[in-house]
Amino acid sequence: MSAVVKAVSRSAEHTFSKPNEARITLLAGRGVEGDAHAGATVKHLSRILKFGNAPNLRQVHLIHEELFEELRAAGFALSPGQMGENVTTRGVDLLKLPKGARLHLGEEAVIEITGLRNPCRQLNKLQPGLMAATLARHVAGNLERKAGVMAIVLAGGEVKNGDPIRIELPEGPHQPLAPV
Repeated sequence: MSAVVKAVSRSAEHTFSKPNEARITLLAGRGVEGDAHAGATVKHLSRILKFGNAPNLRQVHLIHEELFEELRAAGFALSPGQMGENVTTRGVDLLKLPKGARLHLGEEAVIEITGLRNPCRQLNKLQPGLMAATLARHVAGNLERKAGVMAIVLAGGEVKNGDPIRIELPEGPHQPLAPV
């Protein structure tokens, strides 16, 4: 299966869910044009107090559509944008990408994966138990965060449903993703 963009979303307000759009524009070094989380420095309200004017490593939030299928099987009803992501993908194992992997979205846009999204309690406001459903423990006890990945924008451009995604891995050794 080829990797593809399944939906794009944004919100000018600091809302948890983001409405779907026909297309979004990514701005280099800033994020999604017109999104409350766009900017060179931290914009997530919960992180401004903790990190101040730190670089914004969370300019674009991506979730794989396959997660929604897994959550539906567990009794949750979700659609793209509801968990706050800007880009919903299909055919990319986002959680297995190494730090620094680059995704070419459509014809021009390039983003670089910075880390994992740490599931937060706001997920439970969307649907009770959703936060726990986006976390898992491996046999060795390691915590797996499944609520998507975060990225910065290296090259801007328009992104829309159906756009191809090309993955460019960094030179090794690869670093696993950690929460950002």
